Amino acid sequence: MAIRAQGAGGQHVNKVSSAIHLRFDIEASSLDAAIKERLKALPDRRINRKGVLVLKSQSTRSQDMNRMLAINRLHELIESVQEAPAVRKRTRPPKRAKENRLKDKKLTALTKVQRAKPHG
Repeated sequence: MAIRAQGAGGQHVNKVSSAIHLRFDIEASSLDAAIKERLKALPDRRINRKGVLVLKSQSTRSQDMNRMLAINRLHELIESVQEAPAVRKRTRPPKRAKENRLKDKKLTALTKVQRAKPHG
């Protein structure tokens, strides 16, 4: 959808200043379900509650160039969620590290007990 671009006016403001709003309905698209879910899960203000992505382009004076730039940004966004993020493999600390940690805790506790004033 072509709209008037924001910014300062001038003599030819109604003739040369145009912007593009590209609306992409994620649910109605033919993308894979996994890609749709990753797109909707993005922390992006441009995706509204209904799952419609709105990209605005007004960097050039040409409406066609702005349309191409908006479409390119849409392709880049879809490519960024193409692959699923790697699942983190949980690891356990070695037994020796656990023993050392507990030994250090006991030493610290003993030091604090020895600093205390004697009862009496």
